[in-house]
Amino acid sequence: MKRSLILLCLATLLCGCATIKGWFNDAKSENIEPPTPLTEFPQTLNVQKLWSERIGKGAEATGARMGTAYSDGKLFAASVTGDVSAFDATTGHTLWHKQLGSRHGFIWHHGANSVRWSGGPSVDGDLVVVGTLEGSVQAFSAKDGADLWNAQLSSEVICPPAIGGGLVAVRTHDGRVFGLDARDGKRLWVFDRATVPLLSLRGNSAPRIDGGVVYVGEDNGKVIAIRANDGGELWEQQISTGEGRSDVERLQDVDGAIKIDNGVVYASGYRGQTAALIAQSGRPLWTHDLSSFTGVALSATQLYASDADSGVWALDLRSGSSEWKQDGLKYRWVSEPAVQGDAVVVGDMEGFVHWLSISDGKFLARTRLAKEPIAAAPIVVGDVVYVEDVEGEIGAFRVGK
Repeated sequence: MKRSLILLCLATLLCGCATIKGWFNDAKSENIEPPTPLTEFPQTLNVQKLWSERIGKGAEATGARMGTAYSDGKLFAASVTGDVSAFDATTGHTLWHKQLGSRHGFIWHHGANSVRWSGGPSVDGDLVVVGTLEGSVQAFSAKDGADLWNAQLSSEVICPPAIGGGLVAVRTHDGRVFGLDARDGKRLWVFDRATVPLLSLRGNSAPRIDGGVVYVGEDNGKVIAIRANDGGELWEQQISTGEGRSDVERLQDVDGAIKIDNGVVYASGYRGQTAALIAQSGRPLWTHDLSSFTGVALSATQLYASDADSGVWALDLRSGSSEWKQDGLKYRWVSEPAVQGDAVVVGDMEGFVHWLSISDGKFLARTRLAKEPIAAAPIVVGDVVYVEDVEGEIGAFRVGK
């Protein structure tokens, strides 16, 4: 019964009826699998907070996993309240900031009805791209925030676009994938053959561009490979097959981050499997029965993912066999993981940031950003980790021994 209630909370996020923050608070107030209490441990990593800043109100009521993007010493962030900013990644000093209002035609008007950023930001070179709940995509100059172009798509954008090879690939919530010209936002193609179930989790897998191919996870439990030059389908592979009598029981989204490394695509599905697929054909190299909606992270020899109960796993990258599992964060609804040196980094529902050893999963360090949930993946740049919570609080932490 408790599991069903959790699934229902997740499902309501589809239509924006609940926020990420609200979902966590509801789970706590209803005592639906209360989060595992944190225990003390000897910290073997030194974590120093460098700075903190705020970007508007963060993701607020969108249910999107909005985070930051890093490039060339700058950290970029956006907010549902229409704010988009570039920060000096070392000091947190604001380099430029824009607050945009409602859009009429191609003219932005400041006012009470702000643009509701919900997908991104993403950055490549001088191009910063952010999507909105209204289904538009806006491009800015990374240097000074100048408007570059705007494109109107078919549905809301709640995951970061991908940029590469002169293409911006955007996944909209209605299941379409758009290929836009990175120079001017002109629509080059649209992939519109994925089926969207009646009910799905509130979240989308961000597209990835690698070797002239766009890889994307879909709400029907499939990973799809699309040619970047014309939007034609190369292959599709089912990794999640939700089964049951009700729509809730049949939830099967591939919502988390996909990773590509050495010709292999790594992905995880909710109520499905974590899989390694040959990038050229989609044929599985291995699968592991690990259901996840937050995506995967990779080190040189392992894959890391959190299961549907927030147990954190390490799988062997070559075989998919289990190396270790850490249950100390169970029911704490951890973020997508990131790898920093010899540690795996995740945020949780109470604003804590945790570092786990990649060798055995033991806790190495813990700190706290604020008291709000961290839903987006931490961003790792050398010995610094950047974290954003759902209310727009951003923190930079330096990690050392």
